[in-house]
Amino acid sequence: MDRNRSRSPVTSSHRHYSPSRGEAGNWRRNHFDGANLGAANHHQYQSSATPEQSPRRSQTLSTRREVYERDFPLYKQPVEVGSFSLDSQRRFFNDSRQLRYYVEPDRNPNFDLRDGYRERYVRRDENVKEKLDHILRWILANRSKLKSKLAANASCPLDFDFVTWRGHLTKLLTTPYETKEGWLLAVTRFKGTLYISEVETEAARRERENRPERNKEMMYWGYKFEQYMCADNANGEPDPSGVVDTNEAFCTVVQTRLTDHRLLFSGEVDCRDRDPDAPAPPACYVELKTSAEICAPKQRSNFHRFKLLKWWAQSFLPGVPKVVAGFRDHDGTVVSVETFQISKISQLIKNEHNCWKPTVCMNFCCDFLSFVKREATADNPSVVYLFSWEPHKDVTYSVHRDSQYSFLPDWYIKKMTSSPE
Repeated sequence: MDRNRSRSPVTSSHRHYSPSRGEAGNWRRNHFDGANLGAANHHQYQSSATPEQSPRRSQTLSTRREVYERDFPLYKQPVEVGSFSLDSQRRFFNDSRQLRYYVEPDRNPNFDLRDGYRERYVRRDENVKEKLDHILRWILANRSKLKSKLAANASCPLDFDFVTWRGHLTKLLTTPYETKEGWLLAVTRFKGTLYISEVETEAARRERENRPERNKEMMYWGYKFEQYMCADNANGEPDPSGVVDTNEAFCTVVQTRLTDHRLLFSGEVDCRDRDPDAPAPPACYVELKTSAEICAPKQRSNFHRFKLLKWWAQSFLPGVPKVVAGFRDHDGTVVSVETFQISKISQLIKNEHNCWKPTVCMNFCCDFLSFVKREATADNPSVVYLFSWEPHKDVTYSVHRDSQYSFLPDWYIKKMTSSPE
C-alpha cells in the first residue's frame, strides 16, 4: 500500500510546522520567494486526436525537493464559505443533507470491513468524469455572495485566482515526494480566474481498468469503516447493516490564500463532531482513514513517511484538524482506532530518516500556482493549458484550443457571462 518511496535523501535541516487549531488570520508569516523556473527544451504532451492544438515550447518547473527548502509560506486559515451534497444519483443539492456525524468507537472495535461487499455495495461509475461540474454548480448557486470586490462589471466575477478540487491541490503538495504516479492538470483562464481540473493519465486508466479484485475490496473497506463510525444525525448511532453507496457525498467549500494566490476549492468531508459546542466548520470536521495494523518498527516508519504525508496534505489544506484511523488486520477486521491531530504530525515524523517536509510540499504548490499564473495567460474557456508531470522530471505544459481537454461547460460560461440575477 505504500507508494511514495523516496530515492534520494534530503540533507538540509527540517523546519517543522505545527499550526494550532485556534490560530486565526495568518498561519505563518514568511516572504514568498517566487517561482523556481528554468528555461528548457522538453517533450510536450500531445494528442494526435486534436491536430488543431498549438503546443508551444516554454519554461519548466523543477520538482527537486532541495529547491523548496525555505521558510514555510504564508497560508491563511481556511474559511468555509459553503457546502453541498450529492445524492445516490450524483445530483447536486446546495445544502448539507449528506453530512454525517462522528460517533466515538470502542477502543477495540472489531469492525468487519468485508461485511456487505457482495450484497450491499453501490459503486460510483469511475468512467464518468465529472471534472469541476459540482463546484461550478455551487458557484452559480452562491454567485451573489461570491461577487468580486474588485470590479462591479462582469469582467472579473470571482474574487479568486484559482478554483479547483482539494484533491488536485493534494497531488501538488505530495509531488516532490511522489516516485510512481504522474499527473495531468488542465487549466483554463476564464474572466480572470484560473480553473484547474485533473485529466486521467493513461497509466491511471490502465490501473483502474485492471485493478485486482483484492484492491477493489480494500477500496470498499475504507467506505465500510465510515459506515461503522458515522450516524445520519447528531443524536443517532451508526447503522452498519445499510447499503454503502459511494455516489453520496457531502462537500465543504473553503476559501483561503497561499501567499498571493487566492484559492476557492472544495473537498469531500467524511463527518463532523456531533458535540453541539464543537467549533465552526471546517474545524469540527473529521477525516476517517483505514490502514494496515503496525506490527514492526519498519512498518511504523513506512507509515510515517508515506501514508501520513497524504493524510496530512489532504486535511491540512481545508483546515480539517484531525484524522481518525482504523488499523485493520490482513482479513479486513479493524483491531484498533487512533486519532492523529494534523497540527502534531510534523512532530510525529521529525525523527524519521529521509522523511517528507511540510515546507517543501507547500512551497512547491505555491510555486506551481505562480508558474500557472505566469504561463496560462489566454483568457478564453476554449483554451486549455495542459500541465504534465512524471516522477523525477520537471513539470511541462502544452496548449490546446477547442480540444477534448476543454472542461468548462457551456451552461457555466453563459451564466457567468450574463449579469447576476
